Amino acid sequence: MSGETGGCQCGAVRFEVTGELGRASICHCRMCQKAFGSFYGPFVSVKVADLEWTRGERKRFASSNKVDRGFCGACGTPLTFEWSSKVVDLAIGAFDDPAPIRPVVQMALESALPWVAELPGLPVKTPEEEAQMQVFQADIVSRQHPDHDTAEWPPAS
Repeated sequence: MSGETGGCQCGAVRFEVTGELGRASICHCRMCQKAFGSFYGPFVSVKVADLEWTRGERKRFASSNKVDRGFCGACGTPLTFEWSSKVVDLAIGAFDDPAPIRPVVQMALESALPWVAELPGLPVKTPEEEAQMQVFQADIVSRQHPDHDTAEWPPAS
């Protein structure tokens, strides 16, 4: 894969990867849980030389003495795990099309939440419950970036 694009939820920060994506991983460490506000941090590595920031500038937080974490200062979307001057890890969910970026390794399993492995077995909503949600969602106006670059972004208010 190359020419992959992505960015934050609000569209203020955008990127393009011009080279190949590296190893995709899931990190269960507590820092990644906190940084994503989630069960784990999903990342894919890229060479810094192959990463272009095409809109805006990410903010950074030094989460340790060895790592900076990049994020959008406007909407808070986690974007990077910066641990090297040559390679950076990008948040998989920040890509416009994250589906093909399949993790191949898990790290820090000692910090994994004890029920994460049980998630695929959780019940799903019934068709009736889904229909009720669709009624609620019918008039939602999304302010999320459209997962592709467009000259019309941000939309006129």
